[in-house]
Amino acid sequence: MRSWLIYPSSQTENSRRIELAGIDLRIAPCINNIFVYPSDLNINQLNDALSRTLSLWPLVAGRCVSVDNEHYFIEMSNSTIPVTLINNIELNKWPLDSKVVRDSGESQLVTYLDEVPSVKMIFNYPNEPLFRLKVTHIVQSGEWVMGTSWSHVLGDAYTCANFLHTLSRFYQHLEPLKPLPIFERRLWCKDEVDQSLLPAMKHLTDSIPTEKWLKANSTEEVTHDQLNLHFSGEQL
Repeated sequence: MRSWLIYPSSQTENSRRIELAGIDLRIAPCINNIFVYPSDLNINQLNDALSRTLSLWPLVAGRCVSVDNEHYFIEMSNSTIPVTLINNIELNKWPLDSKVVRDSGESQLVTYLDEVPSVKMIFNYPNEPLFRLKVTHIVQSGEWVMGTSWSHVLGDAYTCANFLHTLSRFYQHLEPLKPLPIFERRLWCKDEVDQSLLPAMKHLTDSIPTEKWLKANSTEEVTHDQLNLHFSGEQL
């Protein structure tokens, strides 16, 4: 196993802080993705692509800081992102047949990830990265597995997908698509809340405790089957 750190190719937004809303601190700790490539993955090219992507996305190269345990920020500190490479000589091929795998508790994919920690851990250890990348080379089959772990404080799944799409384009020596990312956050003040709208917001007024929601979600994994749909470029 080898590990190294990647810096942004150029420093941008140095020390600028983005304040986080309360909901940013409550939702799932991370978004994990696994990508399996049947042929060679150029590590030097990947390092360069990640470095360029971090310059365009300085929030991802930032670190979390708290002030008086009341206000929470991501500081764009142009810090490093860890990359890990493992050569797996035991597997003869990628072990899962499905093209889409939803790993909700079975831990099938944990071996291929270097997960970012919980929000609490991120603020307890100020130098904790908010994004981690792990590459596994399955030597016998020649396959490469790239696992990414994205802290949810950086943004939702759509934001994560845009970041990874930029990484992919830089790897292919393509320019990123516009519009380019911005990092403003809207913080709602208490005196701005319109109480008359609450009856229309059932997801808030009829919300259930986290324990019940997790139980209901895990039940769906048993009672529902995963459906994979494939579309051609023409169909899309």
